Amino acid sequence: MGRITFILLSAIFLFSCSQEQSIDFEKLTKENTNLAEIQYEKTITKSKSTNKVPIFKTNEGELRLGNIYNWTSGFFAGNLWYMYELTGDEKWKNEAIHYTEILDTIQFWTGNHDVGFMIFCSYGNGLRLSGNKDYEQVIVNTAESLSQRFNKNTGCIKSWNYRKNWDGVTEWFYPVIIDNMMNLEVMFEASMISGNPKYKEIAITHANTTMKNHYRDDYSCYHVVDYDTITGAVKDRATCQGFTDESSWSRGQAWGLYGYVLMYRYTKDDVYLDFAENIAAYIMNHPNMPEDHIPYWDYHVNQPGYQPVWDYNPDDFDEILRDVSASVIAASALMELAQYSTDGQKYVDYAKETVVNVSTPNYRATADEDNYFLLKKSVGSIPHGGQLSVPLNYADYYFLETLQRIRKYQK
Repeated sequence: MGRITFILLSAIFLFSCSQEQSIDFEKLTKENTNLAEIQYEKTITKSKSTNKVPIFKTNEGELRLGNIYNWTSGFFAGNLWYMYELTGDEKWKNEAIHYTEILDTIQFWTGNHDVGFMIFCSYGNGLRLSGNKDYEQVIVNTAESLSQRFNKNTGCIKSWNYRKNWDGVTEWFYPVIIDNMMNLEVMFEASMISGNPKYKEIAITHANTTMKNHYRDDYSCYHVVDYDTITGAVKDRATCQGFTDESSWSRGQAWGLYGYVLMYRYTKDDVYLDFAENIAAYIMNHPNMPEDHIPYWDYHVNQPGYQPVWDYNPDDFDEILRDVSASVIAASALMELAQYSTDGQKYVDYAKETVVNVSTPNYRATADEDNYFLLKKSVGSIPHGGQLSVPLNYADYYFLETLQRIRKYQK
């Protein structure tokens, strides 16, 4: 990039941020949904006959499909439900139903904790937008399956099954990851549908345990906490997808924020509201947060005093990768948090600025050059060498959700 071009782009960015209040977000939403229509038609054409789900686009430009047991299998259906909500076009509802109902057997799966992502992003949105009462039982069955992974001694829902830490020595018998906060929504909804308080009680216990054991004094969080299944004691605090055990993996910070906002939504317990506001402050005010609100994949990558726990060579990367998915997950959570906080406008402003910045060519796809998804430059897992700065289905999901939440807020 030439120096003049860089200066011009920087000026445009600064002008955009300073003029955020004058931006027509209805027009911007229309612009994004128009592009998503073009992209998703290609994605559907490529994937529908396979009964698999679109997951991400590779760096080589190929659409990668996954089976229904992939943890992200519910997001593309959710994208289509949001397209239906944003456009009112019945064709997106019909497509959403297809990609939702191929996940039918997940409601009985107890293989890991991600059934909340899988089912609530698909069937949950489907119930909300179609009113199909058959989806209610799917949600209750999913909560029952998820509850099988709850242990009263640990006070948590088990995320993964047995595995080892990066050191190849430390064994995790009951690992719980911060992402698990996102699966509590299905538990609350199941209690509301069924009248059985068991599911919401598990969710509350899990959230309280996570609040106690996952979070540091500055409201950053560990990625993984491993528990003793007999005593409930913490055996290990570590990372699996972050830079170091003590660093802040950016998507994990966003998962936690979103999770405690939804805890307040369902309980109206001010403890959760206060906790969410503190997590939000950590994210918004972090000294390593770039000005455009698109965080590095870990807030402490390459920072002094932080040594990676996995085999990492900074020379393998031309730059520190950003994670667009982390930015839009946080933006969506902030839009909801704004409804509950006495200082909500700052959250709205931050979320809107994020949307404006993500909607620029640096982060958003172009129909003539890119295929399948709306947003670029998200990170799956750098330590595992997977999905490095690519379009991901869940980045699109939380971006569309943010657009819809801004739309509702302004109306």
